[in-house]
Amino acid sequence: MRRFIVIFALLFAVGTLAAQPSRVEVASPDGANTIALDWSDGRVCWSASRGGVEAVALSRLAMTTDRGTWGESVACAESVKIEHDGSVAEVSFGEYGIEIRAYNEGVAYRFISHCTGDYKIIDELAEFSFEGEDMAYIPYVNFRPDATSDYATQYETSFENIYTYTAIKDVDWRRLIFAPIVVERNGLKLWISEANLEGYPGMFISNRDGNGLLDTEFAPRPKDVEQGGHNMLQGMVKSRHEYIAECHGARIFPWRIVAIGEEDKDLVSNNLVWELADECRLEDTSWIKPGKVAWEWWNDWGLEGVDFEVGINTATYKYYIDFASRYGIEYVILDEGWAVNLAADLMQVIPEIDIEELVDYAAERNVGIILWAGYWALNRDIEGLCKHYAEMGVKGWKVDFLDRDDQEMVEFVYDVARIAAKYQMLVDYHGVYKPTGLNKTYPNAINFEGVHGLETMKWLGAEHDQITYDVSLPFIRGAAGPMDYTQGAMRNASRDKYYPDYSRPMSQGTRCHQLAMYIVYDAPLTMLCDSPTNYEKEPEFTALLASIPTVWSDKRCLEGSIGEYVVMASRTDDALYIAGLNGLTARDIEVDYCTEGYAGDVEIYCDAATSEVRGSDYTYTKLSNEEFYASLECRTLHMASGGGFLIKISKN
Repeated sequence: MRRFIVIFALLFAVGTLAAQPSRVEVASPDGANTIALDWSDGRVCWSASRGGVEAVALSRLAMTTDRGTWGESVACAESVKIEHDGSVAEVSFGEYGIEIRAYNEGVAYRFISHCTGDYKIIDELAEFSFEGEDMAYIPYVNFRPDATSDYATQYETSFENIYTYTAIKDVDWRRLIFAPIVVERNGLKLWISEANLEGYPGMFISNRDGNGLLDTEFAPRPKDVEQGGHNMLQGMVKSRHEYIAECHGARIFPWRIVAIGEEDKDLVSNNLVWELADECRLEDTSWIKPGKVAWEWWNDWGLEGVDFEVGINTATYKYYIDFASRYGIEYVILDEGWAVNLAADLMQVIPEIDIEELVDYAAERNVGIILWAGYWALNRDIEGLCKHYAEMGVKGWKVDFLDRDDQEMVEFVYDVARIAAKYQMLVDYHGVYKPTGLNKTYPNAINFEGVHGLETMKWLGAEHDQITYDVSLPFIRGAAGPMDYTQGAMRNASRDKYYPDYSRPMSQGTRCHQLAMYIVYDAPLTMLCDSPTNYEKEPEFTALLASIPTVWSDKRCLEGSIGEYVVMASRTDDALYIAGLNGLTARDIEVDYCTEGYAGDVEIYCDAATSEVRGSDYTYTKLSNEEFYASLECRTLHMASGGGFLIKISKN
C-alpha cells in the first residue's frame, strides 16, 4: 500500500493563514524524468523534463463540467499528497484532484473526481506545448477534409493510416490526429498517448494554433445512432450531445502519457500503458490461450487443387481446420460471411455453414474456432450471443467495424471483454482505437487492430510505401500494446515489383521481412494470413511459422530508427529469437547480444542475394553455438531493401 506524506503549508502571521504551495514536482525513481503541476497564476499547468532538459513546456490542463471548470480559477490547494519516494503526487482542489506520476520511462497525469451524484463532462483540455520546428510522426484520421470541414466529420474512423513526418507548425489543422504520436524535441523522443481509458471518450490530437502547441479533441457522446455502414454492421452517429461524457460519483479519468526516451529504441520498450492500467479483474485466467490463427479473408478463401467448391462453406473450413491441426496452429477464424448478409443477426447462419459441426470437427483435432462479428450485430445481445456460442464450443470473437472511440463505444469495448470473459471467450478487436490497457484489466481482450496492416496490400498500388510504415510501427502504435497486423504473406515482392491483387495478394518486402514481424510485433493472437495451399508448398517454412511463440518472458529492442529498421530480441524458456525488420535502405547488422543460458544450435533465416528480385527467396543456415559466436562473418547479417532476418538460438 502506498504511503503518503500530507504536507500542510500552514504559516500564521498576525492571525492570518499564509498562502499554501502553488507548485508540486515529482521525479522518477532514477531521478531522470520529472513532471510538475503549477497553479501559481490561478490556472493549473503541467510540464515535464528529462535530465534537466525540457521535454514538454508549461501546458494547460482543464476539464469543463456542468458544475464548473476544473483546473481554472484555482486559489490554492487544500492539500498536497506526495508518495514517500517522490514519484507520485495528488493535488486536491475540492471536488476534483489531479494526480501526477513519474516513471523511468516517462510521465503521466490524470484528473480524479470526488463528486457525488450525476454530472457531465463538457470538454477536456490537455495541451502539449512544444516549438513549431520540433518534428513529429503524425497519423491523421483517414479522411481528407476541405478547408471548411470541421472535426465532427472525422470522429468516425478506423484508426488506420501511415505516418506523416512533419514539423509541428506544419501539422494540418483541418485534420484530427489519433494517438499515439511521437515528437522529437531537444534531443529527446517523446511518445504521447493515454492509458486506462474506461467509460470516457478517446483522445484525438489537433493543432489549432498552427504553431508548436498540440491540444486535444474528444468526440461528444452520441445522441442518435442508426444501423448502417458496411453491410449494415456499423453504428452511424446521426447526432451528438453537447458534452463528451456522462458520469456518476467519484471516479478516475484516463491517464495522459508522455514516454520519454533519448533514442528511438527507448520508445519500443516503453511499458507505461500497461503500468498505468487497472489490475486484472478476472480471478481465473488459466483458460486464456494465446496462439496462431489460420485465417481465410486475406487470401480470399484461396484454396487450390481441391475436389470441392471453395468458398464460405463447411468443406472449405474443414480444410483450414485440417491444415491448422497438421501444423499445431491453435485456431481458425470464420471471418465475415458465415452469418446472413445485411441481417446483422449472428443467430442467422447461412445454410452452407454448419457451425456446430465445424466446432466439433475442430475440437477433435485440437483446434479452436473464433467467429467474426460486426459491431452492430454483436451489440444487439452480447450476453445471449456469448452464452449461445460458448456453449457450442466457440473460443472467441473477432469484433469489427467499431470505428469510433466516443464514450458509448468505449463502454461497448469493455462490455464485450467483461461478458466474453464470463463465458471464457477471447476477443480480437478490429476497426478499433489503440490499446489503452484493457488487455491487462481483461486479459481475454487478446489483440487489437488500429493498424494500417497487411490487409491494405489487397488494394493499394506500388506508390504506397508499406515498408517504411512497417518499420515505424514498433516505435509508435506498437508501444501502446498488442496489434493485429495480420502478417504471414507467402507471395513477397520488392516495392517496385509489388502490385495489388485482391484474390491472390502479396506483400511489399521480402519473405524474411514477413518472418521478422512474428518476433518484432506484439500479437498474442497472431494470424497466418495466406492460403493453406501456399503454405503447404513450403512445409518447412510453415512449420517454422507455426512454432514461433506468441507470448514472451522477455522482449526488448536492441537497436533501431523510426522508419529505417528495428532489431528485437525475444525470449522464452526454450529459445531466444533475434529478429531484424528493415526499411527501404539495405544494411548489414552485426548481432552481438548476450545469450547466456541459450547454448544450443543457432538457426539463421536471412535474405538471399536474390531477395530484392524474387522476394520469396531466403537462405537458411544452421550452426553450432560455438561456430556462430566464433565468426563475425556469421553474426553479420545482410538485410535487403524491405528485408529482414530471424535467428533462433535453442536452450541446449
